[in-house]
Amino acid sequence: MISRRILRIKVLQTIYSYYQNGDGDIAKYEKELDFSIGRSYSLYFFLMQLGVDICDYAATRIENNKQKLLATQSDLNPNTKFADNKLFAQWRENTTLQKQMTASKLSWNKYPELIKRLYNDLVQSQEYISYMEAPKASYEADKKIAEYLYSQVICECDLLYQTLEEMSIYWTDSAEFIIGMVLRTIERYRIGYSSEYALMPMYKNEEDAAFARRLFDKTVASSEEYRKLIQECTTNWDIERIAFLDILILQTATAEIECFPEIPLKVTFNEYIELAKNYSTSRSCTFINGVLDKITQVLREQKRIMKVAENNA
Repeated sequence: MISRRILRIKVLQTIYSYYQNGDGDIAKYEKELDFSIGRSYSLYFFLMQLGVDICDYAATRIENNKQKLLATQSDLNPNTKFADNKLFAQWRENTTLQKQMTASKLSWNKYPELIKRLYNDLVQSQEYISYMEAPKASYEADKKIAEYLYSQVICECDLLYQTLEEMSIYWTDSAEFIIGMVLRTIERYRIGYSSEYALMPMYKNEEDAAFARRLFDKTVASSEEYRKLIQECTTNWDIERIAFLDILILQTATAEIECFPEIPLKVTFNEYIELAKNYSTSRSCTFINGVLDKITQVLREQKRIMKVAENNA
């Protein structure tokens, strides 16, 4: 499932684009937000296919080595444990994955150097060597090497991130989160699962499905009100001199505080402070933490927020 952190990032990016372009067409940016989230979901399947393609590359190397004019004994009697990886065999046949790959028209075929790089990085690792040297093959060992491939090889590959950035602007900020989705998929797989096994849905539930659109709409609709509130809570600052992105982060966080009573304040604070760390200035996280605290006090005094946890206390 697409995490709420990714959804918050997508909302913030869409709001930024909405104000920067200044055309005021909310419906247009709602569609842009939905498209952006959908592209992140397509990356989930694309990265699953990456593991399959690396496995297929290993099998191709084995067959090519057998055809050498001066093939060695190891070329003729290769260790096929990774090429026969049972988890990747299941993914290769998974109907949902293959339908998604066909529908998206995404392919790693144009990036053979990336496949080769990832394969070489994998086979040079001690984890791979131990896996290949183990006396017996097992499904759990196949899962473990797949997990290592994603968590330590794919996740650490700069060339992968460069490639994804060139392919789609929507993937720059979500790749690591999506790799986490792939890792959770590996964890859930079992040896008996058929080709019809359901992969992760785009959203965890209906609340998550509605979250991004509601957050975007509320932030935009209340922008003037929230800017005044921010100004009230930054008496020692000229709002025109506050970083534009900091204002957007504060507006979006305020909308979440006011409109989502089921989300604890601590969660909202932590999420937007993290966004400030990653996307704004070095001082922004401290600034935003302080201003959000003041905004929360004002909203409480105006009885505009009442969290579910507080109601149940």
